[in-house]
Amino acid sequence: MTTRPKGYGFSAEAKRKIESKYDGEQESKAREWIEAVLEENVFEGKEGLDQVHQVLRSGTVLCRVANKLGGNIKIHDSKLAFKQMENIGNFLKFMEGYGCARCDLFQTVDLYEKQNMPSVIDGVHALGRKANLKNPHLPQLGPKEAEANPRSFTDEQLRARQAIHMP
Repeated sequence: MTTRPKGYGFSAEAKRKIESKYDGEQESKAREWIEAVLEENVFEGKEGLDQVHQVLRSGTVLCRVANKLGGNIKIHDSKLAFKQMENIGNFLKFMEGYGCARCDLFQTVDLYEKQNMPSVIDGVHALGRKANLKNPHLPQLGPKEAEANPRSFTDEQLRARQAIHMP
């Protein structure tokens, strides 16, 4: 991993602002969901921004979750940075293919270099919502995702709406 200088000025302020959005309760729910899906205690009681980052950083845990949800990701157990980042990238591709919105995806560096852990936790929540929609027997993570509810109106109803005058 490249070493980055400790931020000061704007970069330090931006990092503090991002880290202030980290929600321990959301993290706890994400940890519980990951462990329920894997049926294994992968966090071993570790919690908090730094410790969750340590567990998820290599991408292996996330890839294992994806494989449990039906993915077919080859997981690299290497300690090499580019292999670990490849794991994360493969997980993100799985998320997108699974149906998660692009806006719910995080960047590889958000996790690998701990630049935006709130975004990572939000991504896990997005996957959990989508997984529960596709697999109702999985544990619930967050609110149920909305399904399409198309509406159709008769011509008469549409004409009646046009007759309504708004003040």
